[in-house]
Amino acid sequence: MLPLILPVGTRPDRVIRAISGFTLFSAAYLAETIRGGLQSVPQGQIEAAKALGLNPIFVLVFIVLPQALKAVIPAIVGQFISLFKVTSLLAIVGLVDLLGISQSILANPKFIGRYAEVYLFISLIYWIFCYFMSWCSRKLEEKLNYKTN
Repeated sequence: MLPLILPVGTRPDRVIRAISGFTLFSAAYLAETIRGGLQSVPQGQIEAAKALGLNPIFVLVFIVLPQALKAVIPAIVGQFISLFKVTSLLAIVGLVDLLGISQSILANPKFIGRYAEVYLFISLIYWIFCYFMSWCSRKLEEKLNYKTN
């Protein structure tokens, strides 16, 4: 869709189109997730910070954002995992991804009839990366879930 909004005769490279598409797609979802996190911060927190005399920038940086980002860590990591799995859509614009590599492996005469092994290996790679991202998310949540008592 990018060539439709650019000047006539401009054809960006496939990589640029894919990067801009994924960036716009993920930015819209990420902005909505962050917006939800910002709305989850109680209004009393903001009013208390203003009552202490903090200017709006300090209220946002030191009061609102830490609470909002802590609240949306699971949603952000879920979004990143989903984005990682959706990279197989790059085949639409002709770029090679993990699934595309498996297709080229299966086209090799040495691997004819090895569909199960190749797809199981690819799924194992996806699972390892997704599990690692969720593990890092759990550790980050544990680290940020400090008690003040």
